[in-house]
Amino acid sequence: MCHALLQAPKFLTLLLRIDHEFAAQCRADGCRCGGNLHCADYPRKPRGCPRSMRDDYSSRLSFCCAVCRTRSTPLSVRFLGRRVYLGLAVVLVSASRTAWTAAGAHLGAELGVARQTLQRWQAWWTEQFPLTPLWRATCARFMPPADVLGFPGTLLERFTGSPADSLMRLLVFLSPVTLRSAGAAAVEVFEGR
Repeated sequence: MCHALLQAPKFLTLLLRIDHEFAAQCRADGCRCGGNLHCADYPRKPRGCPRSMRDDYSSRLSFCCAVCRTRSTPLSVRFLGRRVYLGLAVVLVSASRTAWTAAGAHLGAELGVARQTLQRWQAWWTEQFPLTPLWRATCARFMPPADVLGFPGTLLERFTGSPADSLMRLLVFLSPVTLRSAGAAAVEVFEGR
């Protein structure tokens, strides 16, 4: 896997554009009560983000209803839930750790990922991710079945194209886990709805 994507402004800008498209769709869908959605972004201090992109990655896009004050947070390919590292960093470091390659160890050290953090990520990929509504709704579509113990590396191998294309597709696939209520969104994103 090309770790250079963590420092590639073009790729990081693509992820930002995808997040803005998710946000535009969320805003167009509006609130369940019919009220207008106003910008209410969350501030973020993401780790694993190059200095040149920090301003663009310093907030998680979100909205708040003008009537009922309900928050609507769109899917994201930049952030993997509430983790402080970029989703891209979590995937790349976790994928390279499965073989414990020198490149993977170097990348983790370069980003300042503590061993305990890496162990939590490993546990999430192998124990918690397979139980998510996203994986339960889509796992049968991967034939032959993906080896859960090798996640995310074995999952990344299933997405075709250049390293940038396959990584972008994986991040879009994972975007429903960035929300708390990801059940219905899982199948819709996977099917391209």
